[in-house]
Amino acid sequence: MKYIEVDFTFSNGDNKGIGEEALLATARDITASIAGEIGFESFIETDEGMKGYILEEMFHKSTLDECLKDFPLEGISVGYTYKNAEYRNWNEKWESEGFEPIYIDDLCVIHDTTHLPDGNNKALDIVIDARLAFGTGNHETTRMIVETMFETEIKGKRMLDCGCGTGILSIVAAKQGAAHVTSYDIDEWSVSNTEHNAELNGVRSSIEVLYGDANVLTHVSGVFDVIIANINRNILINDMPYFKEVLASDGTLILSGFYEEDVPLLVEKASSLGLLYEKKKCENNWAMIVLRAQSY
Repeated sequence: MKYIEVDFTFSNGDNKGIGEEALLATARDITASIAGEIGFESFIETDEGMKGYILEEMFHKSTLDECLKDFPLEGISVGYTYKNAEYRNWNEKWESEGFEPIYIDDLCVIHDTTHLPDGNNKALDIVIDARLAFGTGNHETTRMIVETMFETEIKGKRMLDCGCGTGILSIVAAKQGAAHVTSYDIDEWSVSNTEHNAELNGVRSSIEVLYGDANVLTHVSGVFDVIIANINRNILINDMPYFKEVLASDGTLILSGFYEEDVPLLVEKASSLGLLYEKKKCENNWAMIVLRAQSY
């Protein structure tokens, strides 16, 4: 996947850098919040500000300019330069070191191919070989979704996994007995990684993996009983109408990848589409909501 690296700098009215560390930290936090809402995924602090990273196809200079135009910190302005980010393996740590088994209550244990779980554990066993893809179960959003999947009727159902990453959610569903799972991702590495991990878990025949964004759903036949999406807030809002179109009557939509303060925006969008809000979970300010299609 290709990223844009944006180098943010902050200055006062004299076009000088911010000398006060507390003020600089506040400026960084505000900018990260603003940039996160338009798709930036990660940030690294610098002496004069910070660097932010966003997928190339999601970067729009005009959108960023508009968001930063009226910066809410009095007397401080934000400047930036951008370039194509140097290619790097974003999962290098996982690939070189692996990760210790991750236990989600007593329901599921997620591990790599070298760090094996306790042999006496009775939880659902999921093997993940992370290769340039998001999703090992270590993140709060993934854990909350997996917990909710065990509270949802999956066996014998058709499930859709939007933005599948490593394929972890698709694999959990397949091992729970889903009749069929369709997955898609805009990152070709993630598509390959999902296929690879499905093979490792012996469920490759149960999972169809597609390359693309939500537009791929216009070419998918049938509807889904359960749809799961762990993606950026703005993408969820944009793609929710696509999800609604392929959600079965009385189907369940599980969304995560956003902060607790974003929940009202997502619920409002869902309501406009006729989706009913059921519940939410929160962990370290990350949130997950469950929506349901209205049956008539």
